[in-house]
Amino acid sequence: MSAVQNGGAIRPPVWFRLIAVLALLWNLAGVGAFAMQASMGAETVAALPPAQRDLWFGMPGWAWVAYGLAVAAGTLGAVGLLLRRGWALPAFVVGLATVVVQFTYPFLMTDALSVMGPGMAVLPLAIVVIAVAEVLAARAWRGRGWLH
Repeated sequence: MSAVQNGGAIRPPVWFRLIAVLALLWNLAGVGAFAMQASMGAETVAALPPAQRDLWFGMPGWAWVAYGLAVAAGTLGAVGLLLRRGWALPAFVVGLATVVVQFTYPFLMTDALSVMGPGMAVLPLAIVVIAVAEVLAARAWRGRGWLH
């Protein structure tokens, strides 16, 4: 189904809202993960496997800030999609940029990949792929007039 012209505004197809809701749910899950990880108590951190515990204790403040900004910007972008606002695109761009910054710590500044194995990269890779998809989709949809 294609977009429909409605009084000068271009209405996106029905699946657009479904994608926007899924993007919001995905990003809210990120907010929840951030809140859970940032509020972990000493006993919880101490119970982690040694490699994870070392990563958690070693994570610099800038990586935590990037993590928080990434989930906030992604969530804001998803809200922008639901509201059909053009500012969804720059929000998703900020989200993608801060995701990349966030992941420089575990993947470029530590030996986490060799210690924990390649399986630890699956979720971060999925996060980056989805963030790229959000940027590309928002850019395309803004170009089609679905975001204003």
